[in-house]
Amino acid sequence: MTLSVAILGATGYTGGELVRLLSRHPAVHIAHVTSERYAGKPLRQAFPHLTSAPELICRPLGDLGEVDVAFCALPHVASMREVPKLLARSVRVVDLSADFRLHDAAIYREWYGTDHLAPDLLPEAVYGLPELHRAAIAPARLVANPGCYPTSVLLALAPLLRGNWIDPTGMLVDSKSGVSGAGRSANQDTLFTEMEGGFRAYKADGHRHTPEMEQELSLLAGVDLRLRFVPHLLPQSRGILSTCHLRPRVVRSQAEWQETLRAFYQDEPFVRVLDPGLWPATNHVRGSNYCHIGVAVDGRTGWLTVLSVIDNLIKGAAGQAVQNMNLMFGLDERTGLEQLPLFP
Repeated sequence: MTLSVAILGATGYTGGELVRLLSRHPAVHIAHVTSERYAGKPLRQAFPHLTSAPELICRPLGDLGEVDVAFCALPHVASMREVPKLLARSVRVVDLSADFRLHDAAIYREWYGTDHLAPDLLPEAVYGLPELHRAAIAPARLVANPGCYPTSVLLALAPLLRGNWIDPTGMLVDSKSGVSGAGRSANQDTLFTEMEGGFRAYKADGHRHTPEMEQELSLLAGVDLRLRFVPHLLPQSRGILSTCHLRPRVVRSQAEWQETLRAFYQDEPFVRVLDPGLWPATNHVRGSNYCHIGVAVDGRTGWLTVLSVIDNLIKGAAGQAVQNMNLMFGLDERTGLEQLPLFP
């Protein structure tokens, strides 16, 4: 089987990573890539590092032929304009924007400041975190690829909430991300001279990924919950480290907590729970679809800390999207994604 694929928004960071991964995927032919700015030009003009990939000419949005699956790496709002058109043509879609992650159109309007243009599709869209929703992803027409911060946080907390091991009312999450998470458009706050040698929080009064995390965490816990989440920008290009401070319901050793997480993820190809004495680091997952998780127990305060790291552009975006596509078409979900991290 060879899948014909379109990538909408191929000249952003996520689009570029999709091209890099899919150009070596054994069951994929990249048929179309879109870019308004580079329409009619080779993709390598936007991404010279893809010069060795098959030659791809950017098309304007809407100028697509027949494809089996489309990856929408478009900004929010732009994506929900295009997804209904694709579905109407029987194209299956993995959407990497935030447009179909939230189940409630009113919550979308509250956090994104605009009405949803396709609210009838929200009940159908499957939240594309394979470790939690694999069975629903496989038959889906529309998969909403999770955000990068939510991926790191949900993978850290899912085993503990599902097992009722922690108090869901007292969760504090501190996440740190490389600046590629802010996208490729020019932005003064993410210029090298603004970031180098510095470190800061942003959107500490409410980040748009918060309701997405609360939605999925509430489903895991079986109760409606709220999360205190503060993101930070690191002076590096990629990677996310999430530090989750939790109140456990029982007293257990670090080894016991590690075994709980390890048992939950024992059959998951891309999640690794680290051994005692090893701590997750963003440069240990760079360029890969892996998530590393570590556990710390503070016997003095009683708090439990779970740390997770991912590459925000791979497991947090393009790699997870490919993993979802594999599931949707009955392929081994590891296909095209088993490359080890880059180091140093």
